[in-house]
Amino acid sequence: MTKRALQKYAAKRKFTRTPEPAPKPRSRRSGPLLFVVQKHAARRLHYDFRLELDGVLKSWAVPKGPSLDPADKRLAVEVEDHPYDYASFEGFIPEKQYGAGNVIVWDCGVYSPDEDGRYAFDDRREAEARLREEIAKGKLSILLRGEKLK
Repeated sequence: MTKRALQKYAAKRKFTRTPEPAPKPRSRRSGPLLFVVQKHAARRLHYDFRLELDGVLKSWAVPKGPSLDPADKRLAVEVEDHPYDYASFEGFIPEKQYGAGNVIVWDCGVYSPDEDGRYAFDDRREAEARLREEIAKGKLSILLRGEKLK
């Protein structure tokens, strides 16, 4: 993770006023990649979908929330990357702070790219390379293994 990847995240927050985790260097992790969905009761209720990639959480706001039906389509608006430590964040972001409102972890688990039925749960390097390529092309296909989402 580079400091640059989290500059937008840090610029929007005052860490002396919010309980959200400040960016910090991450040691290299091994094993499958993590995903998390956080229910965020901000000005408008929405869900934040986050995928671990390159030491940060790539993040999207999903206004209608997740669906348990794979055929359902959902708008997902890309937002700034978040630090890996945000994956376990639950709490209340105070009023007058960016994203003010209550945040809870709604679901979490591991994920893999699944384009062409090929998975990479056991090969982090391959998974990250494929994900970078898919994101650059604007089409991401993944398999989730969470408590609620599969």
